[in-house]
Amino acid sequence: MANWYAIRVRGTGAEVAIYDEIGAYGVSAKGFLAELGALPEGTPVDLRLNSPGGSVFDAVAIHNALKRHAGPVTVWIDGIAASAASYIAMAGDEIVMPENAFLMIHNPSGLVMGTAEDMRAMAEALDKVKGSPVSGYAAKSGRTPEEVSALMAAETWFDAGDAVAQGFADRLIEPVRIAANFDIGRFRNAPPVLVEAVGVEPAPDNETDGAGTEVTDETGQVEDAEDEQAAAADTAQPLAETPPPSGAPPDPAAIRAEAIGHARAVVDLCRLAGQPQMAGRFLEEDASLDEVRTALLAAKAEAEPEIAPHHPQPGRSSAARPWGEIVARTFKLKG
Repeated sequence: MANWYAIRVRGTGAEVAIYDEIGAYGVSAKGFLAELGALPEGTPVDLRLNSPGGSVFDAVAIHNALKRHAGPVTVWIDGIAASAASYIAMAGDEIVMPENAFLMIHNPSGLVMGTAEDMRAMAEALDKVKGSPVSGYAAKSGRTPEEVSALMAAETWFDAGDAVAQGFADRLIEPVRIAANFDIGRFRNAPPVLVEAVGVEPAPDNETDGAGTEVTDETGQVEDAEDEQAAAADTAQPLAETPPPSGAPPDPAAIRAEAIGHARAVVDLCRLAGQPQMAGRFLEEDASLDEVRTALLAAKAEAEPEIAPHHPQPGRSSAARPWGEIVARTFKLKG
């Protein structure tokens, strides 16, 4: 399972790169915190961000760990710091943004399946979780918590100039080419110029880090190829350049869109079934949606206790439709 972060020790400090969805597919912040804690005390840290956000709980843990770090922390927003990623950015002693980068803040959100009490509990949890980012944004920008809360409720996007002007960042640098392996269109207020920019496929000579994401320096140049022989082997293969027998060349944008759509459908099915932790395994195994539905229904059937006739308990009548049928119908409509 690929990590969404990478930590590399440099001659003068350490570089930390978060270039994907935080906590995606079951990978928690535990490993991140362990690697960060292993750095020598006082090590300067350059944190590079290009992330749509992710788990707010992991983000809070990462933010607090960076705040505790004894050395200076400089945050470089290489493209996008949205949602939970923007809260992590607030841990920096200095926040630097290229002129074409973006920062976004919004309210935390979550999914719940269950009773009215379960849903009220989720709402209360979200209200409590919101307190951490409100405090972080307010402390960095100098705005009041009420002002920050209103900006979060509106899902506010800041370009680099606005972020500096309003106190959410400290310094501007020259523009860089923005690329991302995540779907920025999921946000309701994403600027059209940003959606168009990240929809462009990376140039062929770019390489990726261990998470399959592009890591660039301040000038937009890719750093530290970990396996030059593997990279050379990749560039030597002409398969991607060869048109299929039909004569029509492959459309990278269509392939990418199909892969993203499949991944989002798998995650949605798992969340609807109350089994979000299973999404990572399904994606790793490249399971079809039919296979995902079958496995989720089987997991639900195993988890649902049987009520013995000699020990009657309150519940649905025998005439009620089985839970499995309801879930199956929901999945069929969604898939």
